[in-house]
Amino acid sequence: MNQSFYTAAVGAWQQQERLNVHGNNIANINNYGFKAKKPSFAALMYDFIAGAQADELPRGTGTYMVGADTDFGSTGFADTGLDLDYAIEGHGFFALWDPASGEYSYTRDGSFTKAEFYVEGAVDPDTGEPTQEAKWYLSDGDGRFVMGRDGRLIELTEENVKSELPIGIFDFVNTNGMLHVGRNRFVPVEKNGQLQMGQGKLVKGYLERSNTDLAHEMVKVIESQRSFSYALKMIQTSDEIETTVNGLR
Repeated sequence: MNQSFYTAAVGAWQQQERLNVHGNNIANINNYGFKAKKPSFAALMYDFIAGAQADELPRGTGTYMVGADTDFGSTGFADTGLDLDYAIEGHGFFALWDPASGEYSYTRDGSFTKAEFYVEGAVDPDTGEPTQEAKWYLSDGDGRFVMGRDGRLIELTEENVKSELPIGIFDFVNTNGMLHVGRNRFVPVEKNGQLQMGQGKLVKGYLERSNTDLAHEMVKVIESQRSFSYALKMIQTSDEIETTVNGLR
C-alpha cells in the first residue's frame, strides 16, 4: 500500500483526537476552576515511535498527538458572595482528601460546601464512653474534604463560616504534566516535585472562571475539521492511485 495512505490515516485519526480536546474545552467554558488543555504533536519519523496501530502501520507514519498539556493560567474571578466560595489569586491549589480511598487531589475550583464527618475517639460527656461524634467540615460536595493550612480538616461552626476560613494553599515546583482525574481535580506525578505551601492569596466570596478562550478554541476546531477533511481527501486520492496501478495491463 502507498505510504501516503498510512500517513493520511494517522493524520485523520489524530485530528479527531485534537478535536476532542478542543471540544472538551468548549464544553467546560462555564465550569468554575476549569483549566483548558492544549494538544501537542510530534513527527513519528523523528521520534521513531510505532505507528498509530503498532500491528498495522509502519514506523514513522505521520504525526502523533503526544499529549495535551494543561494551561493553569487564570482569566479572572466571578463574584458569588457566598460564604463557602473561595478563589486563589496567584499560584497554588486547594487540597482535597478522600476518606474512602485516602487519596489527596488538588484543584482550583473553590465552590465548597459543608458535609458531616464522624470523628473517631470522641467521648460521650454523660457516660464517659467512647462514641462517634458527627461534625461539619468544609467539603467539595463529592465526599472529599478540604485541607487547612495546618494539614487538618476544617471544622465549620456558625461563627467561623462568616469569617475567612484557614484554607490551605499548596503548590508544586513544577505543575506541568499533572494528571487530570476529573471534575477539575489533579494529582501530581513524579516530575512535579515535593508538595509545598503556595504563595497565592485566598479570596473569599469569589470563584475562578474557566480559562477557556472561546474564540481561540473555535479557531482550533475549524483547523481540526479542515485538516481532517484534507487527510480524508488524501486517503481517497491514494486509493484512486492504487486502483489505477492495479488496473494497468
